[in-house]
Amino acid sequence: MLGEYWTVSNPFIEEDGPQPPKVLKTPVEVVANLRQLQQNHDPLIITFHERSQRFQSYLIDVDRDRNRLVLDEMIPRDGERFLQNGEPFHIEAFHEGVRVAWECVHSSEITEHEGARCYISPMPEEVHYHQRRNAYRAPVKQGEQVVVELAGDKLSKALSGHLLDISATGCKLRFAGNIAASLQSGQVYQRLTVRLPFGAMTTAIELRHVQYAEKVDTTFAGARFYRMSGLEQRQVERFVYQLQREARRVDSDGLF
Repeated sequence: MLGEYWTVSNPFIEEDGPQPPKVLKTPVEVVANLRQLQQNHDPLIITFHERSQRFQSYLIDVDRDRNRLVLDEMIPRDGERFLQNGEPFHIEAFHEGVRVAWECVHSSEITEHEGARCYISPMPEEVHYHQRRNAYRAPVKQGEQVVVELAGDKLSKALSGHLLDISATGCKLRFAGNIAASLQSGQVYQRLTVRLPFGAMTTAIELRHVQYAEKVDTTFAGARFYRMSGLEQRQVERFVYQLQREARRVDSDGLF
């Protein structure tokens, strides 16, 4: 999200402002950014070369062991005929103001995944990454879930969920089921409790956006930390640094 690329193109590092477009080429960067799209159920826009029609899909799986991606069925489905013809295509997605894009120049396989139609595509060798906001949010590994609880005067009861990613200025949360009607963009909620590995932290947040993804029956919420104390800020920065350090360690071990 490494040699010369670690200092030049590592999106795990917090930087002072929006950054120019980068080309991510190391496996750890490519996999981390694609998994971010998968975990947050961000829509993919697919366009075939020399064709104007746009198609929507989602990332079902980022399989680093088999070096492949599993893409959901295209909407509209008539894009499959271009796929069957072996036509190369371009994929573009946006996550929290970050543009992530790559090319699929090799043939993709039409198959099924857990009973649903899908496409198998090779893992891209490089990803174009354009960070347009100030602080990159380091993703939390799926195997190390961080529990959160959201409460405040505007909620009839506390909501339990999980932390998806975090930066010095904000975070993204995941809640099971459809609770979008209970949350309001622009509203300040007094108590977000995040159970970090080294202890719980509670701070106020301002909700920036809420989205319910029916296909995975999950509500996603993006938030900005609101009037944090110095102690809370240090706790967040410590956890972000811990995630960065773990990403560096994984890459140096050559696990990707």
